[in-house]
Amino acid sequence: MSQPNNVLHGVTLEQIVTALVTHFGWTELAKQIDINCFKLDPSVKSSLKFLRRTPWARQKVEELYIAEKLYQ
Repeated sequence: MSQPNNVLHGVTLEQIVTALVTHFGWTELAKQIDINCFKLDPSVKSSLKFLRRTPWARQKVEELYIAEKLYQ
């Protein structure tokens, strides 16, 4: 099923987190989205684990990714 208007179509959560960390760095990302997985000993792996089981946090991450136009 094609989703031409969905900018997140085909983009993994790992790609989103990696792009945000590259763009902001962990410190600034934690200021943008106040969640502990970005503040306390942050890593992509620990962030993915938290975001996959926390829908509201995942939504904030996806919204920031879209707002910053980090998609190709």
